Amino acid sequence: MSVKLATRKTLEKIQQKAKKTLQRSLDQHIKLAVTGFSGSGKTAFITALVKHLTTQANSQNLPFFEVVREQRLIACKLVPQKALDIPTFDYVSAARCLLAEEPIWPPSTERINTLTLALKFQSNSGVRQHFSADHTVYLELIDYPGEWLMDLPMLNMNYEQWSRSQLAVLSEPAYSQYSQPLLSQLNEFDVIAPVDTNTLNTLSEQYCELLQTLKRETKVAKLQPGRMLIPGGLAGAPIIQFFPIPDHDLIDKDGTQYQQLEQRFEAYKKQVIEPFYKEYFCEFDRQLVLVDLLGALNDGPATLTQTQHALRETMGMFQHGKSGVLQRLFRPKIDKVLFAANKCDAVAITEQDNLTRLLHELLCEHENELKFAGVEVDTMTISSVKSCQHKSIKEQGSTLNCVYGKPLKESEFITFLPPEPPDHVLSPSNWPEQGFEFLSFYPFPAYQGQLEHIRLDHTLEFLIGDKLR
Repeated sequence: MSVKLATRKTLEKIQQKAKKTLQRSLDQHIKLAVTGFSGSGKTAFITALVKHLTTQANSQNLPFFEVVREQRLIACKLVPQKALDIPTFDYVSAARCLLAEEPIWPPSTERINTLTLALKFQSNSGVRQHFSADHTVYLELIDYPGEWLMDLPMLNMNYEQWSRSQLAVLSEPAYSQYSQPLLSQLNEFDVIAPVDTNTLNTLSEQYCELLQTLKRETKVAKLQPGRMLIPGGLAGAPIIQFFPIPDHDLIDKDGTQYQQLEQRFEAYKKQVIEPFYKEYFCEFDRQLVLVDLLGALNDGPATLTQTQHALRETMGMFQHGKSGVLQRLFRPKIDKVLFAANKCDAVAITEQDNLTRLLHELLCEHENELKFAGVEVDTMTISSVKSCQHKSIKEQGSTLNCVYGKPLKESEFITFLPPEPPDHVLSPSNWPEQGFEFLSFYPFPAYQGQLEHIRLDHTLEFLIGDKLR
């Protein structure tokens, strides 16, 4: 790359940042963090948000989104992004999946994507209405692989701490059927031997296969490093070829296999996680945290506990707090956080509040810390894209609240009576003997090209409603 080209790119980035800073000063730019682990529904949420704001923004569809209910939203459209070095979120393809005659979920994200929405509206309060009748707010969203999100807590660990943390997860009885063969090999691994790249590469491949298996067979979130699952151009690079090892008391690490693994771990933090964190996770204004509680409940108490720990660790990597004018300009912090249990329509309509209470209990300590820092926090259940319809069935004089939808990997629609989710965290001894079995469904077919949702309007009002007044 020539010096002239590099200088031009640097100037473009400075100009983009200056423009965003100006827009922030006028409250015209909102950077929304749509956060969630793999399978939580980030891509579907972003697609639904764009669809509802651009073609379904009416008071019947979004009654609790104030700017829509009051008919002050003039129009919303996708606008060209300023960051030209980041791929654009493929809204058209994702929407086509959801709107197909036989709808499917959009493919999981395997790279960083971004999009910007311009919302043109009429103000009804504040200083804005005295300057102009119409105003525009720019909503910037970033989509990314959920696997990469789980890497962020690694920045606060050294190799020894990370190894201990990962091995604790892999040693859980719930996952031992998958991890025991590799754990046995790691116990025999000679950490003080001279570097043998063949041995390191073989064990790295086996560790990668284990992570892939756990991703496929369980809902455990703490699968690190995330680039082993979705390399994003780093496939085969030594920087992602490391694995956890049991505790060892080493006096001299020079030239050993331990030192080589430690160097790869530190390089991964510095060259992969840090740039990802600084570029995409340091300037958010608002945050939505999507949680797949049903998947965790299906998996059992160990995965629910792991989900709780992973959420706390990951949330600790974001900048939260009340932002004054100057802080909002130069070091913005997240001042509103919404925790949402997604895919709630797979539960009977009478039991959805249980998910809200369960999620609140899982995160109550962290919610308290956020509130103490001046952050506005809420918890709710949502379905950004409905996959089921509520259906009441009469049986022997009783009414059963069922769901009607098409289960994944099935060809027919069924009426299903889902289990009742707990409204609090169950101890392993109180866990149902048969466990939980919530079904996953395909998106429900859209009627006349209109997607259905549950509480997407509540979500929008909480996260950006105050910016559109």
